[in-house]
Amino acid sequence: MTQPKSRESQPILVVDDSEDDFYATERALAKANLHNPIAHAASGETALEWLQSKTNIKPGLILLDLNMPGIDGRKTLEIIKHNSALKSIPVVILTTSDDERDVEACYALGANTYIQKPVNFDGLIEAMKRLKGYWFEIALLPKEG
Repeated sequence: MTQPKSRESQPILVVDDSEDDFYATERALAKANLHNPIAHAASGETALEWLQSKTNIKPGLILLDLNMPGIDGRKTLEIIKHNSALKSIPVVILTTSDDERDVEACYALGANTYIQKPVNFDGLIEAMKRLKGYWFEIALLPKEG
């Protein structure tokens, strides 16, 4: 099953302060044959500016790290899910934390999925393949707006 064209054009916004983690995620998404444009925000502040820009296409999915300086992933998630123009965008937490308090807090704030970052690149590729299969082939998502 392939993505409908409109979903292929929607960017995936990766919010992560680690350049290494961003590039690994970008490579893993490519290996998973996800051809959407990838946008990167290195902080919660940058992500929120990107999302609220009138010139950017609304992302089809946000991959959000929790532990960042400034506005962290938890606060970024809260702001996104309390904004009527942004709350329908699926937000997948992609973080190193497996702390049950983080998991519970993120779901309470409206996260759509919580994934602990795999420790190796092969694990990350497999996670991105599964993410693609669910979010871009199975799940019905709102049209870009």
